[in-house]
Amino acid sequence: MPAPPLRLLPLGVGEAFTRLYYTFGLAVEYDGRWLLIDCPHPIRKMIHEAGQAAGLPFDLEQVEAVLITHLHADHVSGVEDFGFFNYFALGRRARVVIHPELAGPLWDDLLAAGMGRMRFQAGEPFEPIDRERYFETIPLEPGQRLTLGPFEVESHPTTHSLPCQGYRVTAAGRTLAVSGDTAFDPVLLAWLTCNAHLIVHEVTTHDPPGMHTHLTQLAALPSELRERLRLVHYPDDYDLDASPIRPLRQGVVELV
Repeated sequence: MPAPPLRLLPLGVGEAFTRLYYTFGLAVEYDGRWLLIDCPHPIRKMIHEAGQAAGLPFDLEQVEAVLITHLHADHVSGVEDFGFFNYFALGRRARVVIHPELAGPLWDDLLAAGMGRMRFQAGEPFEPIDRERYFETIPLEPGQRLTLGPFEVESHPTTHSLPCQGYRVTAAGRTLAVSGDTAFDPVLLAWLTCNAHLIVHEVTTHDPPGMHTHLTQLAALPSELRERLRLVHYPDDYDLDASPIRPLRQGVVELV
């Protein structure tokens, strides 16, 4: 029998200030097993809506791990929910793959405020909680390769306003590459495109683009490369139907 396909399901496609879409989040599926790339809020609603739209219903119990690109809220605001749901509803720790430099700040600066203490009855003192209660943190540095279920995962630094990394995810000989947030970076692009069958790249049409990649920079790439590109993280006024490069759409599956 032929191997099942590697599938990409966009959960959220909008930039940080979107009012039309969910913010950036992707789900990758192989043989009924899932990875998330970033985890905004409301992550379970995003999963439910995209899964129903695509005819691929799934929930957090089928997710192997979340791959974190960086710590801006439009990418990680749902990690608290992800941790709580895994712990209280599924009776397990949530697995988070992240650059070692970001693991401490993810907990100390973002999650600990809502997860770092708890009391179970009125009048009792708060019990301090550490991140190991809720999370299995899996460090991944550039140059390393990580196995998660049927997936092989690699990372590469990007050029953004704070530390960020892109990812390559491989299963059954098919590779998906995801840029993360980044200014246009030929070195990153070369890494993303190496042996990748599908490349998801962020885009903006804002001038100046700042720490994001402008559409004109991607539209100038060779046609063979543009055919493998899919755009995401776009502004609300982006004309999807007139796009010179195919955009991802929430709940619409792409085969890798």
